[in-house]
Amino acid sequence: MNDTAISESVQNYYGQVLQSSQDLKTSACCTLDSVPVHLRPLLSDLHPEVVARYYGCGTPLPPALEGATVLDLGCGTGRDCYLLSRLVGESGHVIGIDMTEEQLAIAKEHCDWHAERYGYARSNVEFKQGYMEDLATAGIADNSIDLVVSNCVINLSPDKKQVLSEIFRVLKPGGEIYFSDVYADRRIPEALKIEPVLLGECLGGALYWEDFRRVMQELGCPDVRVVKESPIALEDPEVEAKIGMVKFRSVTIRAFKMALEDRCEDFGQLAIYKGTIPDYLHAFDLDDHHHFEKGKPLRVCGNSYDMLALSRYAEHFDFFGDKSIHFGLFDCAPPNTALSLESGSACC
Repeated sequence: MNDTAISESVQNYYGQVLQSSQDLKTSACCTLDSVPVHLRPLLSDLHPEVVARYYGCGTPLPPALEGATVLDLGCGTGRDCYLLSRLVGESGHVIGIDMTEEQLAIAKEHCDWHAERYGYARSNVEFKQGYMEDLATAGIADNSIDLVVSNCVINLSPDKKQVLSEIFRVLKPGGEIYFSDVYADRRIPEALKIEPVLLGECLGGALYWEDFRRVMQELGCPDVRVVKESPIALEDPEVEAKIGMVKFRSVTIRAFKMALEDRCEDFGQLAIYKGTIPDYLHAFDLDDHHHFEKGKPLRVCGNSYDMLALSRYAEHFDFFGDKSIHFGLFDCAPPNTALSLESGSACC
């Protein structure tokens, strides 16, 4: 099956086979964590049709987005785009891209409905039909996006390296990648990669975590942070029989477009969270092992320092130290090594 055939198979699965999230055979596309408490009230302001055909595997919506320009890859019917519409505010801008006409038709139909619901003069959301592998054709310019999100769709692409390359092209310097996806504990056999149901259920196209890490490093991003992760249950006997030997996990990652080192280096630097991000009054988590309590100094490696100081999070922190003196490697290991994250990729 070539790349075009894979894309057509995915479009058919999400445009024709699935009519609601109840039609999914596994938890791969609807797992990870419940919606964060501060976002739950916003769900009641979403159109029911948009919610009914939601197939994401997390809630990849970071904070501090007021006025930001956000790109949602594989936006489907627009659930996350409409949540982001509220988070960026009327002055912000949200762009949703998807290749499936049936999904986009629903998303576009409710633009004015949501704008009116939110009290906006006009919608700050636009939807484009296109492919993640070719964002230029969809009109997304170089260095134009503050944040790229994606909710369990990059695994569906036949050319994931090209998708990730395009993400780095369109991000502004200091811009953030924050997405949820499905990863495997081994490389998927070729025959199973193209099996229509496994592909549509976000399993057949799942990247082996180490291969994902290597691709990111090749693209100039040696430090990818895990924010949350959760095992995926193969609840359908037919699916289990086909691919039950593989263990899958749903993972939310955070990364930045900036020059970082491939190991955590110690320069004696500190960061102190001010408690100024809305809905994060007492603490902010950069990842699964950097918990910043308001007002409490935390020693950080050079990469963590730069992720905060050179991104939109800078105004919410006080920083101490520079890189004039080097103290060697920084002891910066995550609490969970289930994904073999200890294999050399900086802080994760």
